[in-house]
Amino acid sequence: MDFLRPASWEEALAAKAEHPAAVPIAGGTDVMVEINFDHRRPEYLLDLTRIGDLYEWEVGEDSVRLGASVPYTGIMENLRAELPGLALASHTVASPQIRNRGGVGGNLGTASPAGDAHPALLAAGAEVEAQSVRGTRLIPIDDFYTGVKRNALAPDELIRAVHIKKADGPQQFSKVGTRNAMVIAVCAFGLALHPATRTVRTGIGSAAPTPVRARTAEEFLNAALEDGGFWDNGKIITPSVAKQFADLCAAACNPIDDVRGTASYRRHAVGVMARRTLTWTWESYRGSRRITEGAA
Repeated sequence: MDFLRPASWEEALAAKAEHPAAVPIAGGTDVMVEINFDHRRPEYLLDLTRIGDLYEWEVGEDSVRLGASVPYTGIMENLRAELPGLALASHTVASPQIRNRGGVGGNLGTASPAGDAHPALLAAGAEVEAQSVRGTRLIPIDDFYTGVKRNALAPDELIRAVHIKKADGPQQFSKVGTRNAMVIAVCAFGLALHPATRTVRTGIGSAAPTPVRARTAEEFLNAALEDGGFWDNGKIITPSVAKQFADLCAAACNPIDDVRGTASYRRHAVGVMARRTLTWTWESYRGSRRITEGAA
C-alpha cells in the first residue's frame, strides 16, 4: 500500500486523477477501521490532512459552506444556530476523540447507510461540492447516494465541501443505538421544518440500503399543514396527523435483519422517532411564533 501525501488541493486532485482508485483519508475514523480489520486493502491511500481549507467553513447569507474535514466538534461548537440538525447529529457520533477527528466529508465518502450525518443533510437539503482536475460540480444530496456504500462521485473526484442551507425553522435528529456512545446506529431520523417554503423534509438512516427521505410522508404532512392552516395559526398538530406521518415514515424504510436489530424493530423505531421529532420541532416552531407575535 502506497501513501500519497499532497501539500495542496491542486496536488491532491492531480494525485487522484493519476490514481483514481486511491482512497482519501482525513480523519480516518472509517477508513482505518476497514483497513485494520482487513476489510479493505487499497493500493493507494491519499492523505488530505495537510490541506488547510478542508477544515474551514464559511457562513453566507443563505447557506453554510462546510469544508469536508471540519470535525464534528467544530460543527457542534460553531454552527449550532445555522445547522441545528447536523449539530445534534454530531453530538451522537462515537466518542469525543472521534468527534475531534471525523468530518462530514468522510461520512459522505463512505456512504454507509448508518452514517450519522446523512439524515440531517437530507432533511436540510444539502449539496456536495465535488471537484476533479476537470472542474467542479454540486451534487444534490438526494442524488448522492447510489447504493450500499456507493455514491455519485466519479473515480477522479474528491469532496471539497458541503453546502447546507441555513436553518429557517426548527430541526431535530434522533438515533437508536445499543448504548449512548461508540455505537453504530440501529436506525436514525432527521426532520427539518422550512417555514419559508412551508415544507418539511426528512432523512432516515440505517433503515434502507442507502440513506433515504420519507417523501410520501413529507407530501402528506405538507398538505395537512397547509390545508389545516397550521403554519399560520400555530395550532398543535393533531394526534391523527402525527400518527399518519409516523406510519408513512416507517413505510419508507426498507431495512434488514442484522446483529444490531431486526427489520421490524427498525420500522417501528423510525415511526416512533418520526412522531417524536415532529412533536419537538412543531412545539419549537409554535414557541418561536409566540415570541414573534409578542414582540410585535
